[in-house]
Amino acid sequence: MTPTLRVRDPQELLALIPYQLGFQPRESVVVVSLREPHRRVGLVMRVDLAALADPDDGPQVARTMVTHVARDRGRDTVLVVYTDASVPAVQDPRVPAWRATGHYLGAAEAFLGEVDVWVVSGTGYWALGCADPRCCPPGGRPLSDLSATVVGAEMVLAGAVVMATRDELAWIPRASDADRRRANAAANRWRRRAREAREAREARGQGASALAQWRQAGFATWRAALAGDMTAASLGRIEAALEDIAVRDAVLLSMVPGTGGLPEEYLDEPVTQGSLATATAVGRAMAAIVDPGAGVRPEDDLASAALRALEGVIAHGRRRHQAPALTLLAMLTWWRGSTARSGALLERAYLCDPDYRLARLLTQALEAGMAPGWARGPGR
Repeated sequence: MTPTLRVRDPQELLALIPYQLGFQPRESVVVVSLREPHRRVGLVMRVDLAALADPDDGPQVARTMVTHVARDRGRDTVLVVYTDASVPAVQDPRVPAWRATGHYLGAAEAFLGEVDVWVVSGTGYWALGCADPRCCPPGGRPLSDLSATVVGAEMVLAGAVVMATRDELAWIPRASDADRRRANAAANRWRRRAREAREAREARGQGASALAQWRQAGFATWRAALAGDMTAASLGRIEAALEDIAVRDAVLLSMVPGTGGLPEEYLDEPVTQGSLATATAVGRAMAAIVDPGAGVRPEDDLASAALRALEGVIAHGRRRHQAPALTLLAMLTWWRGSTARSGALLERAYLCDPDYRLARLLTQALEAGMAPGWARGPGR
């Protein structure tokens, strides 16, 4: 869960950024939104250095970033350029770091306050444009300074981990081949049962109860997984169950604190003809995730159990069937405050099914810089 942080020293902020992103940036530009009061750390955005430095597209990228900061209610920003290329102390528009910085400063000038600019290379860090050797010696201040900070110590104590690259954010170790075969066989049996229920309904006008029972049974397997009862076969059944949109949405509802038996009630009713009471309760549950007026943080124990179950489904599954589980994991990860990992998971979901609608909606929210409801609520 993302803590509320107030960073008063550039060294502390530079130490924090990799933990906020979840990985060590390379050839990147990171913008940190600082909110009042007390310059609290808000939105943290990363783009490729080449994108912001591009002569044609860079200014638009910069304007988009400034828009996200404004939506985050940022009053000041810090710009950090991560590059191993040479960056002269004197401004040179031919150098990508200087060009990217110029694009951002030009976009921010009319809307934001002071913008501090720092460069982090493989050997050191320094303020861009600083020519004072007492402040920024040749090669920069040593990177070891960034590992000896209060923020760094607090993040380590909290169990935060920094991956070496962004690709590692979405990495989930695969289960053994034997367990994956068991999961796949169980998933195929579960899909066959769903097809039989749907075919009975279409052929004889019956089967609605059989389909409802199938949904409830699949969701019960999910409930058991939350309690720690996970086998290869049960994870395969969950994979197949999540392909049904009603079950997927019930699983999402089950992650919201205080929903109790609402997911089962939701599955008991035809999705398009549910009662007003159930629809209202579902609306409140979704508002707890996305609405700044009603948003709540995910409950640690419940979120951790859901994360383990979804990662188990992905570890045991086949790529072409993983879009629902990856998207739910991305949603949960975003709700917990890790936008970077959420985006990496959505990229994996896209490779599984480029037309998966919930993944596309969540991707649009991330691209718009939208934070979960609790992070945008009053006082944030």
